[in-house]
Order: sequence, then C-alpha cells, then structure tokens
Amino acid sequence: MTQTGLSRRRFIGATSGAAVAATLVNLSGTAVASADTRTWKSATSKNGWSVLDEATAFTIEGSGRKVSLAEGDAATILLHVARRFHYEIDSLRAGDVHGWTINREVAEAYESNYLSGSAIAIRPVAYPVGAKDNLYPNELVVVRDILAELDGVVAWGGDFKTPKESHFEIALKPSHPRVKGVARKILGWNDGPGNHGAGATDAFDPERLKVSRTFTQRTS
Repeated sequence: MTQTGLSRRRFIGATSGAAVAATLVNLSGTAVASADTRTWKSATSKNGWSVLDEATAFTIEGSGRKVSLAEGDAATILLHVARRFHYEIDSLRAGDVHGWTINREVAEAYESNYLSGSAIAIRPVAYPVGAKDNLYPNELVVVRDILAELDGVVAWGGDFKTPKESHFEIALKPSHPRVKGVARKILGWNDGPGNHGAGATDAFDPERLKVSRTFTQRTS
C-alpha cells in the first residue's frame, strides 16, 4: 500500500521491503512494477491527452538538460516550469528531469500523464510517490508562484491525495482554451524584453506573494 504520510527522511531510512517497493521509481520517472502498481491500458492519459508512441526531446533553458514531451502547448508550459525550477530552486543535474515514457506501469493514475508527454517529474527518486513535506519553505514559495502564474493549467503532485512532489502535469485537456492561452503568454514572455520567468521573476515580491496565496486558497 502506498504510504501517503511518508516523509523524505522516513523514506530514506525505511528498511521494509514493502515501503521501498511502494516508492521506487525507474529512470523514466514512473513506478517500478510491484504489488502497488498497475498497467495503464487507455489510449489517453488521466488528464485527457493522447498516449504517444514517441515524443520530442527539448532542452531546458539554461541547464543543458533535455526532456521528452508532447510538442506544442504541453512542451511550452512544462519547459517553463522546469526552467523556473532550475533558476529559482536548484540547478538541474543529469537525470533530474523525466518526461514522456513508454512504461505503462503506474503507482497512481496521474503517472499515466507521462505516457502522453504532458507531465514531468523533477527528481522523482528524491520525491517519490507517497513522500511529502520535502520542500523548504522558500522552495514551496516558488512552486506556488509557478502554479498561480500558470492559472491552474499546471497541477503539482504535492497537492494530490497521494502526493508526489516531483510531479508537475498539464491539468486540463489539450483543447481547453486556458492551455492555449497560457502557452501563448509564455511564448510572449520568451520573445519579449527581459525574458520573463528565466531567472528574472521574483516569487517573493509582495504583490506576487499576495496573488499566489489568493490562488492557493481559491484552489485548495
């Protein structure tokens, strides 16, 4: 059984086979097959995106790291999340970011979103399914700012009933107007002066903190 109350400290110190099996991940960022996993058989992932046979590898700005994602809006949005993590939380290292996978074994239904290239896991070994409260307060401020900035288009696994704090997903179907609107907004930032979001964003600005807190309260 997946342990929803498992902290990172307790996870690292766990010695029982059941605890480890419930939280192990493979290099694709999805769960290793165990008694706590199942095979995702649908042609669409949980968030309504089509499962892909292949995906495009994109470079995460400033990090030199690559991640495979669905082309178009999903890639635009999730690359923005990854680059803000890199610039504002911690530098990404080799193997830190996982996206699209062909592995259909999932511990939680939301992990099926990797199959469609519409989700990423940042350091899934450090932040596995079931572990929570692993981010420092300043890191959590940045995550909350990202979620508010993207207007609910991206959901964070740390907010799920069974958490996975490494997990970020497109929360809406591909045809939803907010998906396209947020992607256009990000592209405008990328093409405009100041390259908004690429290390230029101050998540601790009082006005941004206010917006972030309001958004969190509204969506919790």
